[in-house]
Amino acid sequence: MYTDGGARGNPGPAAIGAVVLDPATDPPETLATISESIGHTTNNVAEWRAVIAALEAAREFPAPAIEIRADSMLVLRQLDGRYRVKQAHLKPLHAQARELLASYDDVKLVHVPRENNTVADALVNAALDV
Repeated sequence: MYTDGGARGNPGPAAIGAVVLDPATDPPETLATISESIGHTTNNVAEWRAVIAALEAAREFPAPAIEIRADSMLVLRQLDGRYRVKQAHLKPLHAQARELLASYDDVKLVHVPRENNTVADALVNAALDV
């Protein structure tokens, strides 16, 4: 899956975007797409909400392994435990994401540069432009 979240202004109008793919097909088949406005919030909250929304969508397609690709190094490092989640309002989002990841035997977190996350980024912008 690819995820992205963003806010125009920080905080400001915010949205999430994600695409869940089936890597067993060639090319990977799109299983779910998320593009939605989430109100007025920060970039960090939007990034977390995008990961959570993608994980919730992926539950419809059970698999033993999952790979999350995101351009937010902070979120990925907090998910894998290398960085602490210091802000109290982000702790419940972190806990929710970790709970969703617990059902997988293998979790891979991959940082991708923004230019390689264009589909998720476009989904964020599409939701913000509505």
